[in-house]
Amino acid sequence: MPSSSAWASALPPEGKPSPPGGEAHGFHVSIVPPAFGAVAPGNSGIAGVWSFASSTPGPHAAIVALVHGNEFGGALALERLLALDGLPLRGRLSLIFANLAAFARFDARDPTASRYVDEDLNRVWCRAVLAGARDSVELRRARELRPVFDTVDCLLDLHSMLWDSDPLILCGPTEKARRLAVAIGTPALVVSDHGHVGGRRLIDYRPFADPGTQRAAVLVEAGQHWEAATVPAMLAAVAGFLGHTGQIDEASAAALTEGRHGVRPVIAEVTQTVTAESSDFRFVRHFRGGEVVRERNTLIALDGDCEIRTPHDDCILVLPSPRTSRGHTAVRLARRVED
Repeated sequence: MPSSSAWASALPPEGKPSPPGGEAHGFHVSIVPPAFGAVAPGNSGIAGVWSFASSTPGPHAAIVALVHGNEFGGALALERLLALDGLPLRGRLSLIFANLAAFARFDARDPTASRYVDEDLNRVWCRAVLAGARDSVELRRARELRPVFDTVDCLLDLHSMLWDSDPLILCGPTEKARRLAVAIGTPALVVSDHGHVGGRRLIDYRPFADPGTQRAAVLVEAGQHWEAATVPAMLAAVAGFLGHTGQIDEASAAALTEGRHGVRPVIAEVTQTVTAESSDFRFVRHFRGGEVVRERNTLIALDGDCEIRTPHDDCILVLPSPRTSRGHTAVRLARRVED
């Protein structure tokens, strides 16, 4: 593998990005995606995987973007890292642009259409599925990336949100991932959850989710997909992550954070995951992600004729989705457990 001094010179020429747009579908794309040719080649023999090693021993850390092809804020954050020299200070750092096939289809005039090609790349991280006979564009990509993830000690997965919500970190159910999320320091809300009924996320992949190992992974939801403020939020999380792994110096971290600082996090645990059981799921009013409903038994949604009510006081609504299909997660309900 090339050393980190090769980063800047390894970047290919810029291509022509898609223009802002998307208003016809109700979403404004206010940031421009990176050129496909600037992120796709990689330097590791696997497309989209850039990996750099230090002569000083340390962990193998990975930062992942584009698990969903239309969430390119994370790709912009990794592009910023590729322009820095001198990383990592120790160990190995891999920057992974995951679903290149979906990203290649991004069109700002229809920005929601390129989340994936065949299936959600963030629902296939089960050993039985990966080793099984089923085939899709995303499964082939997961199988290609799996040998990389099998060597990673510490992973940060960068995501953004379609709907209006406060940024947060999802850490799954393990204590080790919760500690990693707290060490990163931003976003302020850390949510411990159990994933989706529809399949395992990358952070739920067994090497990371096994409580008997020290390997850990967390997922950052940094803001709305195509808003300018989302990328700085991601960069702040990246700086906190690399500070925790000891792979970035203070000057480079400060350049990424642009004055943002980590905060003492609020930790919440999901008490109920609400999955739409009908094709007629609807919230009773607009709820913003991170909103706290103060009183227990408050009606928040209807799923056909079934009422969805808050199970406890001070209920945090995590990632509510106002357009939810049957079988998909509509909202997670959480309780604050710790500062």
